[in-house]
Amino acid sequence: MRDSRIAALLLDEYKPLRDIVFESLREAITNQVLKPGERLLENDLAEEMGVSRTPIREAMHKLEQEGLISIIPRKGAFVTQISLQDIKEIYEIRSTLESLASGLTAERATLEEIEEMQRCLVREAGFLNSEDITATVNEDICLHGMIYKAARNDRLLNTLDNLREQIYRMRFAVTMQPIWKKKSLEMHKRLVEAISGRDIEEAQNLARSHIDDAWEAIVEFHSTKIGKDKLHYTYRN
Repeated sequence: MRDSRIAALLLDEYKPLRDIVFESLREAITNQVLKPGERLLENDLAEEMGVSRTPIREAMHKLEQEGLISIIPRKGAFVTQISLQDIKEIYEIRSTLESLASGLTAERATLEEIEEMQRCLVREAGFLNSEDITATVNEDICLHGMIYKAARNDRLLNTLDNLREQIYRMRFAVTMQPIWKKKSLEMHKRLVEAISGRDIEEAQNLARSHIDDAWEAIVEFHSTKIGKDKLHYTYRN
């Protein structure tokens, strides 16, 4: 990695260097600067990022835990390639857990949290006809993240956050489809309405349907745009 491809580190006196390195590497993976199947060398990364090998090594172990890289004994570390089967498994889990989270949020969310969800919907609607896919995806993640947090279950939050990290690389594949953007926005509106109305069962059902529809959209994208059992799409700045 002779050319600098990874964003310059933004140092934060309140954050450990390993976390800063981790976030930078994660972004490089999710926006496909570091490509699926690419080998990651500690020395090269350390030189490029201007740090020692220790925070690189620590960050790589965390990336492995989140499924973004694979560390193979005597071979090294590689950016993981995600197959359609991998995605299917993730979405099967998300379908159940997001349904649970949405039901809990309908029960537990504060009025302030619901109002913030509604503001997120307004921002998402503003990008409906925009070609800025990154902004659209970020608003989608914003809403889902608020629902996770408002459920007030830390273990559920951490699990869903981990799954979200693993699907960053296929969000773009779905969101780039105009029909899906409109359908997703309408489903989000209905979901927030159910949460606002404290309708636990409806919130659960809508969340499950939304995730199942997203999976079907990925399958459709795969069959028409890629034609093989790998997705190499990603998003982010």
